[in-house]
Amino acid sequence: EVTLVESGGGLVQPGGSLRLSCTASGDDFGRYDMTWTRQAPGKGPEWVSSIRYDSFMTYYAEAVKGRFTISRDNAKNTVYLQMNSLQYDDTAVYYCAPGWQIAFSPRSGPGTQVTVSS
Repeated sequence: EVTLVESGGGLVQPGGSLRLSCTASGDDFGRYDMTWTRQAPGKGPEWVSSIRYDSFMTYYAEAVKGRFTISRDNAKNTVYLQMNSLQYDDTAVYYCAPGWQIAFSPRSGPGTQVTVSS
């Protein structure tokens, strides 16, 4: 079982960049595929990106493809989400969770707020 904590969110102007981190406690992190999800105000949860447990495969939602990059460092028990060319529609609370292409997980951490605003 892993416990997750997301960080790195903040306020950024359109076109800007942020790098989110998700750090896991526990010894099994390297066995899990990992996913980033988000939930915008007034909207349901949305899958963003997933990475295989060994980093050999990544997958992105169409809305973020070409702008976001998921990566992981199993030695640090951490998965990252590099977000470039941020848009107003990227405003959301971002969560990470074990799993592949899921929109919601009760195993997510508390999330980190990303606000894109001028």
